Amino acid sequence: MPQPKTFMWETHVTPLDARRAHWAAKGPTGPVEWGAEIITDRPGELISWRSLEDSDVASAGSVQFRRAPGGRGTELKVELSYNPPAGRIGAAIAWLTGYDTQAEICEDLRNFKRLIETGSTPTTAGQPRGGCNAPG
Repeated sequence: MPQPKTFMWETHVTPLDARRAHWAAKGPTGPVEWGAEIITDRPGELISWRSLEDSDVASAGSVQFRRAPGGRGTELKVELSYNPPAGRIGAAIAWLTGYDTQAEICEDLRNFKRLIETGSTPTTAGQPRGGCNAPG
């Protein structure tokens, strides 16, 4: 069985109005497009969405925001359900090629956390390569 790996989606979002947007992405099985609408928006508390009819990806989800204990920031609870492009066949292709949707979502949340906390997402792009010469 292949090792799970994450896939960095190339995603473009075009707002259509205050509650709807068009999404286009290049995923592990090829390009997909879908429309999504916000169905609940309580700033600082909850946002939820669902895909529009005739989308390549049928999805719905929510993100809840809660104050962390001890005033230590904000906790996020993400719920997501989706039917991948090409249904079970698309899911099988992604699995066979080693892509792990859950790992991708977790990595996206880690990057979001880094962005919110530091103002940027760490990267090794442009850094020289080399080994560690430290003893031990």
